[in-house]
Amino acid sequence: MKYTTEIIIEKPLEFVIQKLDSTDNMKHWQEGLKNAEHISGIPGELGAKMKLYYDFGKRKMEIIETITKQDFPNEFHATYTTKGVRNIQESHFKSTTDGYTKWIAKNEFQPTNFLMSAMLFLMPNAFKKQTKTYMTNFKNFVEKGTSVANA
Repeated sequence: MKYTTEIIIEKPLEFVIQKLDSTDNMKHWQEGLKNAEHISGIPGELGAKMKLYYDFGKRKMEIIETITKQDFPNEFHATYTTKGVRNIQESHFKSTTDGYTKWIAKNEFQPTNFLMSAMLFLMPNAFKKQTKTYMTNFKNFVEKGTSVANA
């Protein structure tokens, strides 16, 4: 399943990238994130791997992030792998004419088991909604300093 989500962040591109390019900031916009652990490579650089630990109440999840392209301030691509699914994400960033930042996220979810294949088929909007939620949380964190970690 492939889809694209866009959002305008009312801050300059360099400021947005500074906030995005920080592992410490992830907890402020990724609900459920409890810990991020560097695994290999140079953090933030091409090929680097990080394990992300999420807690959604009864559901716990570990995701491996592998950076596949890092060209800040223009692009950041990564693959996120967990049990049953791989998410290939390409994030593109552009300055708008009014000095804001447009974030375009292209996602491709690839199921790796039957259950996830069925979920992607039956509930595609759940995945799209989660992407939009994280992007909106990031926007609120950058623009207003609102953190989901304090919720």
